Order: sequence, then C-alpha cells, then structure tokens
Amino acid sequence: MALVNKIRERSGIAITIIAVALILFIVGGDLLGARGLFGSKTQKVGEIAGNTILAQDFQKKLDQARVEYEAQSGQSANDQALAQLREKVWNDLLVDYAYEKEFDALGLTLSDAEKTDMFFGKYIDPSVRQSFTDPQTGIFDKNRVIQQRNQIMKLPAGSIQQVGWQAFVRDIQRSHLMNRYVNLIRLSTYVTSAEAKRDYEAQTAKADVKYVYVPFYSIADSTVKVTDSELKDFLASHKDEYKGANTRSLDYVAFGVAPSKADSTALKNTLTQVAKDLAKTPNDSSFARMNSDVPHPLYWSLRDMDDQLKEAVKTFFPGQIAGPYRTDNTYTVYKYGGTKRDSLYTVKASHILIRAANQSDTAKASARLRAENILKQLKSGADFAAMAAQNGQDGTAQRGGDLGYFQNNGSMVKPFETAVFGFNGTGLLPNLVETDFGFHIIKVTEAKNNLLYRIVAVSKQLGPSQATRDEVYRKADAFAAANKSLAEIEAAVKKDKSIVLLKANRIPEGSTNLNMMQNAGTVVRWAFDDKTDVGDVSQVFEVNDAYIVAALTGKTSEEDVKVDDFRDELTARVRNDLKADQILKKLGGLANLSSLEQVAQKYGAGALVETVNDISMANGLLTSAGADPTALGKAFGLKPGQKSAPFKGEGGVFILQTLKKADAPAIADYTQYKTAAQLSELQRSGYFANEAIRENAKVKDYRAKYF
Repeated sequence: MALVNKIRERSGIAITIIAVALILFIVGGDLLGARGLFGSKTQKVGEIAGNTILAQDFQKKLDQARVEYEAQSGQSANDQALAQLREKVWNDLLVDYAYEKEFDALGLTLSDAEKTDMFFGKYIDPSVRQSFTDPQTGIFDKNRVIQQRNQIMKLPAGSIQQVGWQAFVRDIQRSHLMNRYVNLIRLSTYVTSAEAKRDYEAQTAKADVKYVYVPFYSIADSTVKVTDSELKDFLASHKDEYKGANTRSLDYVAFGVAPSKADSTALKNTLTQVAKDLAKTPNDSSFARMNSDVPHPLYWSLRDMDDQLKEAVKTFFPGQIAGPYRTDNTYTVYKYGGTKRDSLYTVKASHILIRAANQSDTAKASARLRAENILKQLKSGADFAAMAAQNGQDGTAQRGGDLGYFQNNGSMVKPFETAVFGFNGTGLLPNLVETDFGFHIIKVTEAKNNLLYRIVAVSKQLGPSQATRDEVYRKADAFAAANKSLAEIEAAVKKDKSIVLLKANRIPEGSTNLNMMQNAGTVVRWAFDDKTDVGDVSQVFEVNDAYIVAALTGKTSEEDVKVDDFRDELTARVRNDLKADQILKKLGGLANLSSLEQVAQKYGAGALVETVNDISMANGLLTSAGADPTALGKAFGLKPGQKSAPFKGEGGVFILQTLKKADAPAIADYTQYKTAAQLSELQRSGYFANEAIRENAKVKDYRAKYF
C-alpha cells in the first residue's frame, strides 16, 4: 500500500480531519454535555471483565481509529468502513481487558527482533506482503516497505502519515501476539492412546442389525396437542440448550427511490446543453472540472480508456464532440483535442512466472528447464492464458497471466522492463527473461505506445432528483401517518398490491442489515431502543435508496429466555416426546413377539422393518433413520442375537436386534488415529479458548443503542 502517495493524493482528507477536530473542540461542550448524545456519564456501550466502557470513551477510540484508517487507506471512511471500525475498536477493547491478562500470565511478548522481522526480514507478515505487493505484477519487494517507512519517519512527529503507519504496525504486532496465544493453546492439546484406540474401534468394528422403526412423522402433528405449560416445563429442564440472545423482529415496508422519467428527460436535456457549452467554451478543461460528476484526466493513454472509448477514439477528429456514451448509470460527453507524444511508453503484456524452489543451482536449472518446455509449447500454438493458469506461480495466474498496462518508469524490475520495451510489436517474446523472481515467459498483447489523447470528458450520473426523493418520502410519510399499528399496516398492504410487507426476524444486536439491505443501522437502533415496544410503528427512515417504515413484532433477551423465543423448536421436540410415549406404549405390549416382522404387522401402519449390514459406530447409517446415535450405540451394546426393548431415538422409536458383530482387529500402533484426533482438536481449540475467555470476561455489549 503506497501510503505516502495516497496520502499526498488525498491531502484534502487531512484538512477535513483537522477541521472536524477544531469544530469538535469548539462545540464539544454542546455535543458531549448533559443534553448531548453522550451527555450522561452513566451511558455505557458495554462491560468487559468488570470494566465499564462509557459511550464517550468508545467514541474517542472510534474517532482515533477513523483517523488511522483514513491515514492508511487515503480515503474517507464510508458507512461500511465505520461499521468495521466500530467492530475493530470493540475487539481491541476485548484484547485490552480480557486477553492481555492471559498474555501477561503466560509471559507472552514479542522481541524487538521479531517486530523487525515481520516487516523487513525473512518472515514477512501476510498483511505487509499484501499491502506492498504490486497489484499488476503480483510481486512483493520489501525494499518498498523500508523506503516507505523511512519516508514517513522523516515527517513531523504526529503527522497523519505517522499516525497511519503506527496503527498499521500496532495492529500487526497485536495480531502476532494473538496468534502466538492461540498456537500455544493448540500445542497444549493432547490425545491419549486410549482415545485413539476408541476412535479406531468406532471406525473399524462392524455390525449387522435388524430393527423395527416407527418414525415420529407416521403420527400426524395435528393429532398431538402441545400446551404452553408443557413447553415451559421442557424449556426449564433444558435451559442449557437454549441460550438467550438480544434480538428484534420487524415487519417493514420499503419505498424504493429510483430515477423517474422526468429525471431521465432532465439528464438528457442537461447532456445536450453540456455538449453545446463544451463545444464553444474557451477553457474546456476548467469547464469539465466544474461540471463533471466524475473526475477524468486531460490526456489519456489507452490504458485509461474503457473498451467503448478505446474503439470510438479511432474515429474522433480534433474539435469533435462525441457522446453521450453510457457506462452503467453514468453518461459522458467527450471533446477530442488531438494527440501528443509522451516521454514514457505504455505497453500491455502477460507473463508466466516459474520460480525456483530455492536458490541452489540445481533448483534454478530445474525451473529454467520447466520454463523452456512451456515456452516451446506456446511456440507450437498452446493457449497462453490456459498455460498461465496451469503453470503461473504468482498472483497473475488466476487471470491468465495478464499484467495489464504499465510504463517504462521502473514499475517493473529492470531485466523484465528492458525485454518488454525492447520488443517491437505484439506477440510472444522468443526467449525467457530471468529476474530475481524467477523465469518469465512474456507475451506482449498491446504494442508499446507513447501516444496521448487530449480528451475533455464531462460525466453526468443518472440518479433520482431531489423532487423525486421528496415525492417518495411524501408517500412513505403519509403511509406511516395513516398506519399506527401492525394490523393497520397489514390491512393497507392487502388493499394496495403495489406495497410489499417484508419481514426481518431475529435481528441480532449491533446488526446494520435488514435482510440483504445494508446500512440499516438507524432502523435497528430504533428497534433496540428501550422506548420501542412490540407493536410500535416507526417514523420514516432513509436507508440507501429507499424509505423504510417498520413495525416491531418481537423481542428476545439473553437475560430472560421465554418460550416464544424458541416456540417452533420447543414445540417440535415436545410433540416428538409425546409421540414417542404413544409409540412406546403400543410397542411395549408387542416386544415379546418372536419376530420383528410380527411386531411391525401387529403395530400396523407406520412401522418399518429394515436390515443394514457392516455399519460402524462412527459412520453408520440406518436406511430410514439415518445416523441415529442412540440406535447405533444400542447396536454395538447388544450381543449377537440379542434384541432390545423399545427405545426412543432421534427421529422415531426402535426395537433393534444385533445379528452379527465383528470386533476391530487388534493393532500395535494407533498413531494414524491419534494424529487425526489431534488435528481435529487443534482446529477447535482456538475457538473454544476464545469463547472461554469471553465467557469468563462476562462481556455485555450495548453498542446497538448508540451506533
């Protein structure tokens, strides 16, 4: 990531940040006072390990994170970026208050040598590598990291560039410490020989079984009544299985805002006038800067043009007004002013990079031989893009080796640049090009060209006008005013088929989405407001290109789990228990019959008799019942020829008979099974450690009330 260059390009952002800081300083008393958003000192966004996170403190950290983000990225934080920053600040607080205690207790630190190595040494951090990899070539050069760091360190202390760099360094070091902690937890996992033996036997021992199976679905749901009292009792006895969560459910109507016919006509008239004015203005470049919705260069190389313009420019003549040309919802008028020669050449090329496995002569010779073989196939007519996808060893392979456009300005390593710009025309270079990165097979797809086209471009975007927005808002506001309850909203929707009632169920606290609609945080915050009750209808919210009217239809709380929070799941389980009682009672009187076929015949409709062979405890599947763990356990718990009493399984009731069993043969070495079990534990241990730390920290998150 070219931090310095991006910061220079976006220097206006720095001015904006300073201005905002001054405004906050001047009017901070009003914004943060007793009547402001964060006026009360008791307002808190959460609790972590006994530490109260006040709204004011969280906002300060968020403001700092925003400055750091904009310094690193060179662009203003939009709504999506702010949502990610809020999550990052919260996670940083979790580390500060919950995780660092664990780090300190274990003595986990990073040495100065490690801190240096992850940026400039042999083991570069993936984030550093990604940020400083050339997107065109897929090549990482740590010298760029060093140069960037040195340039930033020469700037005044506390400059926005230094703030961005320091945040970048801090986040990477913190990530390494977190990874070290998780890896330490993983390395502490252990699988005993007894556990490995158990896994081996569960996978290897086999059994043949025969059973009567009466699935729950054989009894119609409508014949089994479930009472609220039964649901409450079941929930009380299984409360550990049903963890509460703070969620809200909404029904809502979205009034979409789209350009109207009048907006299209107005844009057409505007573009007609733009074309006339552009033709006669004495200073067309200034006119474009003031009137274009999208910035454009004044002199264009072919790499600056989309395919549409690249084709059209062939027919342009000096002074010509062309267009409008459409790209998505953007319409552009061009004025052509001729061409000139640039001091730099531009070329478009593709390559296939073959790297040596290491720096030994043998490895290099092997890589060269492979590259020469590929070059030979290409000379014989093989498809370059396909060969690049199969053989390329850098980031360009996935796009057929395409490097895009580049210039002879040092953006490529010297041998590569010399070979490409020394080649005339297009096509496959006849010889390999060796660089520090390996052996390159290169194809020039567009010949070098230093021609620049003077094209003044004015772009206008088709969007809804303020009048259109006002009209849609008026409809949404009238709808909200006329319908003050969910029942009234439902009636209005039935009456007007053009209005669609949408549902968003179980929205988690802190979410910013309504189904697939993003940036809907204002609606979610309204739903979570303490003053909003079930049945309340909201005011009109603007979300993206729509106006939303919502009604709160449900609440759940992590502190107070109710039957309604899990009514469907609880009803299904209680109903199956009641069905099981019916089936068990009926089968109980038949269990002594001599054959399972007789049991099924006497039971009647719904009873199945099935036989399965060579099932294992770990991977056994019963024909109709699937992988029922209770039934599989019974199968391997019975002696050959022994028949079970009726018992309840996952999806129905069984009487099971084990016909034959083959124990797992004894083996001397369980290493294979021990390794597999250990790998499974390793994959889960990091997650479980994180969950344990957060649970122990008694984390309470109230951010949804503020953001």
